[in-house]
Amino acid sequence: MILADENIHSFTIKTLREAGFEVISVDESAKSIKDDQVIQLALQYNYLLLTEDKDFGEWVFAHHVKDLSVLFLRYSFHEFREIAKQLFIC
Repeated sequence: MILADENIHSFTIKTLREAGFEVISVDESAKSIKDDQVIQLALQYNYLLLTEDKDFGEWVFAHHVKDLSVLFLRYSFHEFREIAKQLFIC
C-alpha cells in the first residue's frame, strides 16, 4: 500500500488508483499532519511513502529512521502523463 504525502497531486493519486494501486492520501485523510506523524503512519502500517518533500530524505539519512520506504518524486507536473504512461505500460 502507498501513503501519498499531502504534496502529491490528486491527479497522481487518481492515476495510481486507476492502475490498481491502493493509495492512502494524507491530503484526503489527515491533512496538515507533521512529517514525523506521516513517518509514524508509514512505519506502523508498512506503507511505501510517496513524496516530493526532500525533508523525508533527511529523516532517513540524518535521523537514521529505519525501515521507512520512501519514493521521492521529482518531475514537472506536465511530464506526469508521459511518466505514468511509461510506468503502466511495463
